[in-house]
Formats: sequence, structure tokens, C-alpha cells
Amino acid sequence: MKSEIKIKKPFLKWAGRKTKLMPKLLPLFKEAGVFVEPFVGSGAVWINTEYDNYVLCDVNKDLINLYNILKQEGKDFIAYCKEYFTLENREKERYYQLRSLFNNTQDTREKSALFVYLNRHCFNGLCRYNSKNEFNVPQGSYKTIYFPEKEMLEFHEKSQRAEFKTLDFRELFKSIENHGAMVYCDPPYIPLSKESSFTAYSKGGFSYEDQKDLKSCAEKSESIVVISNSDTELTRRLYSNFEMITVEVNRSIGSKAASRKKVTEIIAIN
Repeated sequence: MKSEIKIKKPFLKWAGRKTKLMPKLLPLFKEAGVFVEPFVGSGAVWINTEYDNYVLCDVNKDLINLYNILKQEGKDFIAYCKEYFTLENREKERYYQLRSLFNNTQDTREKSALFVYLNRHCFNGLCRYNSKNEFNVPQGSYKTIYFPEKEMLEFHEKSQRAEFKTLDFRELFKSIENHGAMVYCDPPYIPLSKESSFTAYSKGGFSYEDQKDLKSCAEKSESIVVISNSDTELTRRLYSNFEMITVEVNRSIGSKAASRKKVTEIIAIN
């Protein structure tokens, strides 16, 4: 009897994170000197892989600053983050005060700790910014709030093998030319419908032109590239010359857990 692969959870809550998809993704990743992610997000994928070196990028500067500080400081920074996880800070008025502080502070360490606080206290762990580049997710309603100390420590230990960069995927692909890397891309998805479109994860969003550019980068790359996206007619046309695998996942269609249902996604491989 085969033992099940034990999947590690990232310390951040994240929309569309790939934890449950890991048993399908891991067999697609080949040996390479470096594992690269242009859209690292919560880090759910890289934390479950084993490579000697990692290059992990995202356009969300707040996220990358957090990762770099956690990499450098480890336990001291984790203890600092934990100071925000108090009963007082679960009060509605306090949440919005701390959200305002996050949007106005120039202290990168403070902002990074507040990012962890907001991630665990806001609605559904969403990461969303308005046109002024202000985090604007409302407070969530939780009976208990978990402080991810264990997961943050695991992240810190493994991050010693990683470089975290605020970099657009186009620049990243240029920087790894001829490197023979293993690249995994989890971009903002092509929406299933106009109503489901969500690309405000960073200022500027992610357009269909960006989707086409990503496909072009993967097509030209000498590295192995695996890309996740929604299963739509548009997506299938875009990746028609790639190998495609269809997978079934649970996705939240509304604001309540009861509104989750199974949908299909595609994994495209160059």
C-alpha cells in the first residue's frame, strides 16, 4: 500500500492556492538545477518541491518584502508578527485601524508583519488593492484565528535556498534563458465569466494581452514550463499547441463555503 504524499500548507491564506492540486502537479516537475516561479503567491507549490535552488518572483512588492524579511530574520520576525494576533486586534475598529496603518506606514518590517495579520483576519484571506494601491479587503468573520508559527518557521528554513524578487514574468523569462530551469506558472486566471473576473491582486491587473505574452514566453523558453489556468474555450485556444491536462478542483463560487463546487482547470506543458 502506497503512503500518501504529505502536503505542506503555506503560512498565508490565498485565493486559488494549489495545496490540493499538488499530487497532480508534482509528477509534472522534472529535475533541474533551479525551480522558478514567476507568480509565487502563497508559496504553496515551491514549499512542496525539492530543488537545490529557487528563483521565486511576484509583482506584489508587499509579498516579496515579507518573504525576504522572513528569510533574513526567522524567529525574531515570527515573534514580532505574533504580537498582532491578540483578542483586542480582532475587534472591528482595531482591524480597520491596522489596515490603515498598513496602507500608510513606510516601515517595511512593520508593513510585512501587518501583511500577515491582515491575511489571517481579512475576508477569505483575499489580497486586493484599489486604484490608489491601498489594501481594501474588509474584515472576515472567524470564531478562531490561527497564527501560522510552524508554517512560517518551515518557510524560513527552506527559504535559505531561494531568491525572492519583485519582477514581471517577462523579465524573469529573459533572465533564465538557457538555464534549463523547471518553471511553474500560476498566473491570474482567465475568468470563467465577466462576473468572476478578479485581477486586482496587484495594481494594473492581468489582461488577456498578458496571458498571450506569458504563453509566448513559455513557447520560446528552453526550460520546461508548466502553466495552470482556468478551463475555458479561450484558454484552450490559447494553449492549443501545448500538451494539456484537465484537473478537477473545488472552487468557491460565492462568499460562503457551502457555495463551493467542483470546476475543471487545465495544466499546459510546453
